[in-house]
Amino acid sequence: MSGLTIYLPLDSAAAAMGADDVADALSAEAAKRKIALTLVRTGSRGMHWLEPLVEIEKDGKRIGYGPVGEDDAAAILDAATGGGDHEKCVGPVEDIPFFKNQTRLIFARCGVVDPVSVSDYEAHGGYAGLDKALKMDSAALCEEVMQSGLRGRGGAGFPAGIKWKTVAGAEADQKYIVVNADEGDSGTFADRMIMEGDPFTLIEGMTIAGVGVGATQGYIYLRSEYPIAARVLNEAIANARQAGLLGADVRGSGKAFDIEVFMGAGAYICGEETSLLNSLEGKRGEVRAKPPLPALEGLFGKPTLVHNVISLCSVPAIFEKGAAFYRDYGMGKSTGTMPFQIAGNVKHGGLYETAFGVTLRELVEEVGGGTFSGRPIRTVQIGGPLGAYLPPRLFDLKMDYETMIEHGAGVGHGGLVVYDDSINLADQARYAFEFCVEESCGKCTPCRVGSVRGVETVDRIKAGVDRDKNLTVLNDLCELMVDGSLCAMGGMTPIPVQSAVKYFPEDFGIKPAVKAAE
Repeated sequence: MSGLTIYLPLDSAAAAMGADDVADALSAEAAKRKIALTLVRTGSRGMHWLEPLVEIEKDGKRIGYGPVGEDDAAAILDAATGGGDHEKCVGPVEDIPFFKNQTRLIFARCGVVDPVSVSDYEAHGGYAGLDKALKMDSAALCEEVMQSGLRGRGGAGFPAGIKWKTVAGAEADQKYIVVNADEGDSGTFADRMIMEGDPFTLIEGMTIAGVGVGATQGYIYLRSEYPIAARVLNEAIANARQAGLLGADVRGSGKAFDIEVFMGAGAYICGEETSLLNSLEGKRGEVRAKPPLPALEGLFGKPTLVHNVISLCSVPAIFEKGAAFYRDYGMGKSTGTMPFQIAGNVKHGGLYETAFGVTLRELVEEVGGGTFSGRPIRTVQIGGPLGAYLPPRLFDLKMDYETMIEHGAGVGHGGLVVYDDSINLADQARYAFEFCVEESCGKCTPCRVGSVRGVETVDRIKAGVDRDKNLTVLNDLCELMVDGSLCAMGGMTPIPVQSAVKYFPEDFGIKPAVKAAE
């Protein structure tokens, strides 16, 4: 019979659920039936409860089947070749409510294209942004980013345009673009997904940034736990270089820019930009004092633009469609879209990209479907292991930088970890300190020693030993870590602790305050 094309993710989440075995089974079954099968290994669509998700194109739409096991191969091929339907058919993938209601600017191609095919990327609009950027001068490029309102997606939310202008204005014989792909926060996987599923978006964003600030060399600092991302990135970079999209003469513009992937050694602290730069230079991953800022004296002492993966992946759409188009998404000073990662005890975990302004309740209850256990949600931690724990009464807050900051929380990298009512927040507070003990670089005393004292103090509170005095010690200790730590590792560790005490005092043996009658 004629050929058949099937799409199946190579994404780490899908692979962990047996996608590679499914691929082998489909290939073997197709060979047995003498079907010319083209198996395209894509990225994930982000609906992790359906992985492995097989997609077959019919009448211009991709019909999904999931979660599929290797034993389903024969029935899937029957369905694909007109021999009936399959019980695991989920219909047109883009009509699934979780997927259909998203605004995908960054992840538009993820799960659709062959991740390492330049032609496939270009056929879906790729490199349109770079083509426009190559016709602009440095000042115009930096101003476009400034006007878009793009803020760093790594957690701090610093205006990207200010960074670009600072690096562009620095005088030096060499400048660098460094991508922080050391995605270490629990419950976050957006960086991994885009690097595995659509790496050219990152490559294009880095190239535009290089042209904009005058950098000729880029480095992707990738965490060692991402071997699939490393393989896909390196293949995509080689293909881009071969196509003239990287190297000494990018797109025939006469401008040079190239990229290298650097594998980290697994230290959480290297998610902090100055520790990352030290590691990249072959030194111990340890925090540097600021100033000087990396934008002026960064990698090897040269001006360096350090950005998170998603920050740079936002850049191609800004240049393709214009700053005003991008700025129209979101709310206030939080412009554009954010890939929220819904994880933990949740029914429909995955990646959901939408504009800033969506509420936490919409994300975890409507999109996520509530808890996997079926028990009530007690809290959601926002922004990784150093993020705040928020109670259900705050779930109607808008997810934007300013609103979250007003309530002692932060958007962070967009990770949301859901917990049901079986969780004990005193245990989670202890874990925050314990995490800091394990991951601190040890350079400053408030972080190195404060985290150890924090574990001991929480243990005394849990045991009921001088509870009031130790709660005072805990508060003082958190204040010291915030004010005295060199970087956000120590400075943010108190956030989950203080939010746990504030919103869930009963777990610390504190009687909740009784509201006075109005």
